[in-house]
Amino acid sequence: MRAIATATTTALACLLTGAALAGCGSGGTGEDKSAGDLLDEANATMRKLDSVTVAITNRTTSGATVTSHLVTDLDGRCRSKTEMTGGAALEQIRLGETDYVRPNRAYLQKWKKIPGVTGEQKLWVKTPVDPAGSGDGLTSCERPFDSFGTAKKGGSTRVGGKKAIELIVTDKADKEGTYTFYVADEGKPYLLKTVYKSGAQQTTTSFSAFDEPLDVRAPKAGEVLSMPGGIR
Repeated sequence: MRAIATATTTALACLLTGAALAGCGSGGTGEDKSAGDLLDEANATMRKLDSVTVAITNRTTSGATVTSHLVTDLDGRCRSKTEMTGGAALEQIRLGETDYVRPNRAYLQKWKKIPGVTGEQKLWVKTPVDPAGSGDGLTSCERPFDSFGTAKKGGSTRVGGKKAIELIVTDKADKEGTYTFYVADEGKPYLLKTVYKSGAQQTTTSFSAFDEPLDVRAPKAGEVLSMPGGIR
């Protein structure tokens, strides 16, 4: 599972943070706001959410695709599913200090190198959350909407039927990559989508279901296999 953490978690980390820019001034209203002001406002709005759905698609120039769907309270309660080219999939439920993890057969064969798995995997593995972080490809419920880069305004567009403004961000730490943030331009200034493009990949992260009721619960007892070390 370390391979997933390297190939996807690290590559997508920046896109899951949102963006408010370091060194940008505050103030201004309406069209007078700078790109930094708009991102600061979106960043603050996202941090106040009680729940949100995050959908990620990462495509590389080699043709590999990884998708992830996460429903989270931005704290310690979330559910996610990650799917990879070739049919491998990993589901996860995190409830405070406990993870429930369910890999499918293709995942076990490819990532855990268990070629003898012939039937579909239906059980969840119960394991304590690793206090060292979200390694082994597992997802953290938290989404720190932090600052980075330099922004400029782009054009107006629509995302999911909502009016949005494009904000283009570049960062000295990633000279080949460009981030485009789409911030709602009507109603609350939610961050609706981010798109990261580089020579090697394109990653799209969409945010939706803002503050909707969160239905994340543990699997049924009969579906759970308790393992102190999990499947790591």
